[in-house]
Amino acid sequence: RSTFDVAVVGAGIVGLASARELVRRHPSLAFAVLEKEKELAHHQSGHNSGVIHSGIYYTPGSLKAKLCVQGAALCYEYCDQKGIPYRQCGKLIVAVEHDEIPRLKALYERGLQNNVRGLKLIGPKEIQAKEPFCRGLMALDSPYTGIVDYKRVAQSYAEDFQEAGGTILTDYEVTNMEMAKESPSESDDGLKYPVVVRNSKGEEIYCRHLVTCAGLYSDRLSEISGCSPEPRIVPFRGDYLVLKPEKSYMVKGNIYPVPNPRFPFLGFHFTPRMDGSIWLGPNAVLAFKREGYKWFQFSTADFLDAAMYSGLWKLVLRNLSYGLSEMYRACFLSAQVKELQKFIPEVTINDVIRGPSGVRAQALDSDGNLVDDFVFDGGSGDIGSRILHVRNAPSPAATSSLAIAKMIADEVQRRFGL
Repeated sequence: RSTFDVAVVGAGIVGLASARELVRRHPSLAFAVLEKEKELAHHQSGHNSGVIHSGIYYTPGSLKAKLCVQGAALCYEYCDQKGIPYRQCGKLIVAVEHDEIPRLKALYERGLQNNVRGLKLIGPKEIQAKEPFCRGLMALDSPYTGIVDYKRVAQSYAEDFQEAGGTILTDYEVTNMEMAKESPSESDDGLKYPVVVRNSKGEEIYCRHLVTCAGLYSDRLSEISGCSPEPRIVPFRGDYLVLKPEKSYMVKGNIYPVPNPRFPFLGFHFTPRMDGSIWLGPNAVLAFKREGYKWFQFSTADFLDAAMYSGLWKLVLRNLSYGLSEMYRACFLSAQVKELQKFIPEVTINDVIRGPSGVRAQALDSDGNLVDDFVFDGGSGDIGSRILHVRNAPSPAATSSLAIAKMIADEVQRRFGL
């Protein structure tokens, strides 16, 4: 068929979770997911750290905090139901300098306000009991932090969606959306499906409503539909190192630094993976292509899009020293290892190799502020009123995906009255 009640653009973990929630709520309606790649969860959902976050970092009372705590509980419950393996290996946020201790205690208070389970502050001996090779003055122990393969989770969402009657169209890159001038040929009920969505091959589907969960391309799809160009997406690449397999015994669970509020990212951390490997990092550098996972991948359009945006320059100038040090560490392994040695002194440059990379869709406003929470957008006029754009679903969107999906389905109901 080529007619649907609702089409969801983007088969990442948020798009698939949302489509699954929608079809479960409205089983009599026809739903489609449109994905430009040949496989599902190919970008951010398949290139993330795999951590099930507990909700410590986020402002108490914020949507981000509530959705993370709810989402983590739902994620564990879903994995149990579906037999998807995960490990509740815990996390230590470790203070290695005395001036980090007040920030660590403030994080503890924040976590308590967010109803994060099992949090406690521990000293050097307890740190070593949990992580024998880790050194620190004090740590925040989060035992309910876990790890999972989010690509596998996303694929399970897709199976649920299809089993409930949903349609997934891959290799379908949306390039245009507009109001149909006439009813699709097989439809005899007038303009019941007034939105036509066209792909790069000229193929068309018709729908009543459209939801976009397009991650790295959320701003461009919004512009195509005549909605606001802001917030803009600026891609940041995170490069990981990997601990050599024979050294993986050094790390039991997640080990994170105390975040510095002056800087926009969390810093280098130790992340165990479901396959037994240990990822170290990531750094955060501007990517020259929105889906550029390697150093020398370059897109003129993507680079100019970022370089000509005033919001990026304001962010760069405010964080110049941090940005330069991140670029330096990206170039020199020894500089990255020096960061790791603050926590595990035994790690040497001979113990690590360069690993995978991911690209984060960072939403930025024109004042250079990182957009830290969820942004919904629609437009005016005939087509704008039939579209819901999920403009920003920031980390920890994978952890929160089932909770975010409920919120998106609520918003779809509110806007479109399905």
